[in-house]
Amino acid sequence: MRTWGPFVALAAALLVPVSATPAVAGVRTPARRLPSAPPCPNVPPPATRPPQPPPAPDPAARAVGGAALDTAGLVVPPASSAPPAVTATSWVVADLDSGAVLGGCGPHEYGVPASVQKLLLAATMLPRLDPGREVTVTAGDLAVEPGSSAVGLVEGGRYRIETIWLGLLLRSGNEAANALARLGGGPDGLTGGVRAMNEEAHRLGARQTLAVTPSGLDGPGQFTSAYDLALIARACFANPAFRRYAATRTTQIPAQPALRKKAFAISNDNMLLDQYPGAIGGKTGFTDLARHTYVGAAERGGRRLVVTLLGAEVTAQRGWQQGAALLDWGFAQPRDASVGRLVEPGELDRTAPPAGGGASALAGHADLRGGATGPGTAPGPGVTVAVGAVLTAGGALLLTRRRRHAAAAAAAMSTGPVLREPEIPEQD
Repeated sequence: MRTWGPFVALAAALLVPVSATPAVAGVRTPARRLPSAPPCPNVPPPATRPPQPPPAPDPAARAVGGAALDTAGLVVPPASSAPPAVTATSWVVADLDSGAVLGGCGPHEYGVPASVQKLLLAATMLPRLDPGREVTVTAGDLAVEPGSSAVGLVEGGRYRIETIWLGLLLRSGNEAANALARLGGGPDGLTGGVRAMNEEAHRLGARQTLAVTPSGLDGPGQFTSAYDLALIARACFANPAFRRYAATRTTQIPAQPALRKKAFAISNDNMLLDQYPGAIGGKTGFTDLARHTYVGAAERGGRRLVVTLLGAEVTAQRGWQQGAALLDWGFAQPRDASVGRLVEPGELDRTAPPAGGGASALAGHADLRGGATGPGTAPGPGVTVAVGAVLTAGGALLLTRRRRHAAAAAAAMSTGPVLREPEIPEQD
């Protein structure tokens, strides 16, 4: 059984100031909400340890990207076709280039990330680390959960940072995540790396995201949302190195002659690359608490879309297949369809509601590419996240919603045999 002591200490060390989040209260077109319908057909989760209670709802954070996104239900453009039935507790489909959110299910509902958290690590550390630098893997890097996913790096091994990135993104290596966080964390090493991840999430506008571990292995108070994952994925796909790594099918981990370790090949866990025309990359994830999580992106007709999903069960479809179905739905929608938008990096810190309660520069008909209608005012003083809040965040809302919609799931989903993701589950 996991002992949480080290992660509690790490969570306390990672506290970062969080300024008040300005509401983004408008969208380009009216949106159709279906609050009385099941947000997504759900199935009851397997029995796991007692869930952590989620953080208290933050109305400002839930309105980031547009007021229509503040719903636990389904939100789609008024003339859109119905999205496919999936088991994910929450999901978002968005345009990587324009930033338009085409639709979602509980976009701002709290969820547990599992290994899709490695995308936040990539967004944070890719600009900091020289891919050609050769580094040594330490015993601390290899301190991961027994049986959790690993690429096979060895203590004392010498690897180029590019090789470690490929091990992270192709095979979801948790030891690779530890090494990259340590190397990019400055004097504080791993702790500094995770702190930097939280600072980057804040800069991107992912105000419902808190990282406690760099790999996405469960930690007390670790959470995110489907909307936040779309922001993070957009930052990743803006980086040419990430696009190259994420689209790599196979690579070679070099031999370590001094340690008598032979070279070996690894392949990409993301089956979307081989099974979905136009796929450009993504990330799979799984823990007992998070269930199946997924981020995937594809290009079609000069249009690049990303799908993010949390809390999925694998019954008739694997996580990547649910993502593929939602991508198909997104590509079938008009190019100008939207129910909200992905905010730009730094936007929420630059723009706040003006005095007197008027609409902020982000509200109304703000441009989908992030252009504001007027200058913003400086945000108010930061509010430090309390340790108690860090330790109470998590996934109870996921399980509650699944139970509430279990009956609907039985009618909506087939009851075929359970399938396994083609990755080593990151068991807690």
